[in-house]
Amino acid sequence: MATARPNPRPAVGAAAVFWQKVLRALHAAAVYALLGLLCLFILLPMGWMLTAALKPDTAPIFTFPPEWFPTQYWHWPTFVQALTNPDRPFLRYAANSALISGLAIVGSVISCSLIAFPFARLRFRGRDKLFAVVLATMLLPGPILVIPQFLLFFRIGWYGTYLPLIVPWFAGNAFLIFLVRQYMRTIPRDLDEAARLDGASYWQIYWQIVLPLSAPVLAVVAVFTFLWTWNDFFAPLLYIDSQERFTVALALATFVRSTGGVQWNEMMAANLITIVPVLVVYFLAQNKLIGGIASVGLKG
Repeated sequence: MATARPNPRPAVGAAAVFWQKVLRALHAAAVYALLGLLCLFILLPMGWMLTAALKPDTAPIFTFPPEWFPTQYWHWPTFVQALTNPDRPFLRYAANSALISGLAIVGSVISCSLIAFPFARLRFRGRDKLFAVVLATMLLPGPILVIPQFLLFFRIGWYGTYLPLIVPWFAGNAFLIFLVRQYMRTIPRDLDEAARLDGASYWQIYWQIVLPLSAPVLAVVAVFTFLWTWNDFFAPLLYIDSQERFTVALALATFVRSTGGVQWNEMMAANLITIVPVLVVYFLAQNKLIGGIASVGLKG
């Protein structure tokens, strides 16, 4: 009587699955190692800035080879000095930038959502042509608008105030209007029709239905507006004539022009302080930021 031979296929299949898992693990390890090296390369300038900021006034800043990460000096009072220096009170400049950025965010979110709503949800004659005109404003080079805007704000008495830096955001931004409009078009129109049957007005549809559902793209608008206003140097340079009203970007330029030499450790500390709010805003809005950008343009 012949005996049945064992089937070697299950063992071969198990070995193949094992080696597939090993290859996937090696591939993942290689990808994460490469990303880690790239992140380290990107963070090298920030490491050098932190190293320079933590050095006392008597320590050399520029050394060879460069000191990419702090190892010897840990002089934290430099950050306090950068914030409270009576000649350059950076804490006051940060408060000025925060005020401008906060009001600009409010104006940008309100204006862009209000302008994008009729383009996305309403039907009226000339809607697409009017939207094309809005988009066409992005083709205008920024430098050709500098002189007309400056003359306008100067003649109405806004020179030397924050109004030229804040009020234009309440008129909308073509690029942000386009983003919000594209996102609003992805919201089902059945919600509008059901609300109209219940007697809701267009304002109620905007405020109670469309606006809450547009939170992800409004987070994108808020983050973009914050980055543009917080890092803006040219506009404050044009319209701010008092050192007490300086923004962080404008105040950093005063470090280079200061008499008696540049305090590089204090300047690097001020640079790091300037970066912190940007990182905080990004991490707080990271989930909605990614979701808002990914959802834009899903519907033409």
